[in-house]
Amino acid sequence: MAVSPIVISQLSQLNFGPEDLTVMPTADRMIMTTPDHFEISYVINPHMAGNIGSVDTQRARQQWDELKSAFEACGTTVDVVEGMPGQPDMVFCANQTLPFRREDGGKGVVLSKMHASQRAGEVTHFKSWFGERGWEIIDDVFHGETDFEGMGDALWHRGKRLLWGGHGFRTDLSVYETISGKLDTPVIALHLDDPDFYHLDTCLCILDEETALIFGPAFEAEGLEMIRRFFPRVVEAPENEARELFACNAHSPDGKHVMIQRGCVQTNAALRDLGFTVIEVDTDEYLKSGGSVFCMKLMTW
Repeated sequence: MAVSPIVISQLSQLNFGPEDLTVMPTADRMIMTTPDHFEISYVINPHMAGNIGSVDTQRARQQWDELKSAFEACGTTVDVVEGMPGQPDMVFCANQTLPFRREDGGKGVVLSKMHASQRAGEVTHFKSWFGERGWEIIDDVFHGETDFEGMGDALWHRGKRLLWGGHGFRTDLSVYETISGKLDTPVIALHLDDPDFYHLDTCLCILDEETALIFGPAFEAEGLEMIRRFFPRVVEAPENEARELFACNAHSPDGKHVMIQRGCVQTNAALRDLGFTVIEVDTDEYLKSGGSVFCMKLMTW
């Protein structure tokens, strides 16, 4: 049966399971934004502190090229959006929008309202990019001073019409009520309270319909229980790999291969034990800015 639009923020509200959800085609294309203007020129998360001016731009470009090639080697079509001068964080293109697909096949994006004023211009550029290609644009999910940071916090459950919504640092819980109604989808909202894990994509990685990679301490007990109810297989990254190497900011484009920062030894062993093919990449120039694999791409249709 189809589950009506609703925002679930407490375990006691949860009255459906994965078997009740409507099937939704998994996104099969990807956007990446060139790192031509990537640098660290301000501090808006704990990982940036002490790193202003530290980016090796040549190494950053090499790492971006290698990540793009790794995705393409898995059969993913990558659409490239050129980075813009004065927008150093635009390379983290998961944050400016939430792409969606309607049941009739129509495609659209919910625009973000960035928490940090330094990143506001990024959204305008992506609005134009999607608009020029005929995508539906939704830009009215905000109330007053509320914020929303796209797929940094809003993650589609693979193959199902269900959003997992992080809130607490960059996204306000209230926006999910509007998003749920406009996209005709239930949302399970997870509160975040550790500043190192300021986006949901830093502590939850949805690998396939039944498997999630998480950093458990980033969630409250009720949030963890809701995750476990929907994912029969949960891989828990150790603290050093999650906090220092962004292990949970990995991504699986096809439910088989997992791109992940090099050096996540325990996490990678657990993934291989479950049958995933682990592809280690190096994103250490981007780690300085608080992002890794998932942040550097946006899945679309």
